Amino acid sequence: MNRPLTVLATALVLTACGKEAGSTAPAPTRAVREEQPFPLDPQNIVNIAAGSKDHTTLVAALQAADYVKSVANPGPLTVFAPTNAACAALPPGTVDDLLRPDNKADLQELIKYHATTTAYDPGMLGRMHELGMANGKKVRIRQVDGELRINDARVVASIRGSNGYVHVVDAVLTPPPK
Repeated sequence: MNRPLTVLATALVLTACGKEAGSTAPAPTRAVREEQPFPLDPQNIVNIAAGSKDHTTLVAALQAADYVKSVANPGPLTVFAPTNAACAALPPGTVDDLLRPDNKADLQELIKYHATTTAYDPGMLGRMHELGMANGKKVRIRQVDGELRINDARVVASIRGSNGYVHVVDAVLTPPPK
């Protein structure tokens, strides 16, 4: 895996979760609460991720990339949110490397490969073959055995937020080489 992909994957993993299941309000990490509070809208994409015990890595990545406000903006957005398990499947050290301040640009690029500036519900995605992402690269969309796939990642859940859609994926999306 190349370094930019590793950094992006790490960022996505770190930003995914932050709240215990069943709670009604996000429980961001202390660093987020003190330095970069989540926007007040409890239904925006950032707060949805922060409320998921399976997306703590993604949330940490958004924080490290200074993208909390960008992903909480009014949108519309679509975010493909890898789970903590997807991030953990990356080569050892990848996430830690991506979260280092000197790799911030790589992390930002990786996060942008997991987002697009239009809200696409699962039905719309299912009728597409490719989608341009915020970093200018494209992902491949296909149906495999009745399941929606983004590149090689399987969409395991879709959640409508106030500013777009969160599509939970079981793998970190790998941008094509430059």
